[in-house]
Amino acid sequence: MQAVNTPIQENEKLNANTNEAERKPSGAEQMNDSAAKVGKTVGKPFAKHPKMTMRNVDVFYGDKQAIHDVSLDIGKNEVVAMIGPSGCGKSTFLRCLNRMNDTIEICKVSGEIKLEELDVYHPKQDVVPLRARVGIVFQKPNPFPKSIYDNVAYGPRIHGLVERKTDLDEIVENSLRRASLWEEVKDRLHAPGTGLSGGQQQRLCIARTIAVSPEVILMDEPCSALDPIATAKIEELITELSEKFTIAIVTHSMQQAARVSHRTAYFHMGKLVEVNDTKRVFTNPEHELTEAYITGRFG
Repeated sequence: MQAVNTPIQENEKLNANTNEAERKPSGAEQMNDSAAKVGKTVGKPFAKHPKMTMRNVDVFYGDKQAIHDVSLDIGKNEVVAMIGPSGCGKSTFLRCLNRMNDTIEICKVSGEIKLEELDVYHPKQDVVPLRARVGIVFQKPNPFPKSIYDNVAYGPRIHGLVERKTDLDEIVENSLRRASLWEEVKDRLHAPGTGLSGGQQQRLCIARTIAVSPEVILMDEPCSALDPIATAKIEELITELSEKFTIAIVTHSMQQAARVSHRTAYFHMGKLVEVNDTKRVFTNPEHELTEAYITGRFG
């Protein structure tokens, strides 16, 4: 004899089917579905006068691929912001630009990265002079356990940039002035750098970076550990420094990217989805993934 559902069972079945049909995918599901749609980078990944060029860059940590076939230019005196969800590969890519990933034994980088005509990953390339030309400022301020003066003087000394004390004094002062720190520390140059506030320490690290006259400055979330006032000073400094240096900055703050950068690059699950003028990215993005991220549908 065939079983017959009761009215209550029929209603439960109908409700279950309706709920399944109406259930919307979660943010993670949308992100994974959209990731499959990432093809060629859209927008303006290349620059007319590039300072650094990256072509078909792949990065692996052991068997896991972190960066997939990324091609990008950073123009001379340009500020490029790199944004995207946590774990999207933006910091990994940034650290490739001056071979900081060399310090990670299981990390392998392939593709082409050039500083003008210099092949960054040439087997005979010495990373010490490379990192003088492409400096980096990290997420957490990391002054040396030395005086404020010796922090800034360290680079010029080890690279043999000066012979006379008066020349070194000039480099230290100019670097601190460019980092908007001179007036705050000029009367205590021999005090420990670690005794400064967090924002001052980060500006000291910027002064230390520019003391060796780099051509490119990489910034890996330089304001994430700072208060709003210190952050505002760093952002003003980035705008001033871009007149002399080329800058690439990784940031979790879309507002910061909008304030300081000329172009913005959006990374998603190791892929470079879109690069465009910053205003375009935040007002009329080309790719649906970029729009989903900046409107807060995932991140």
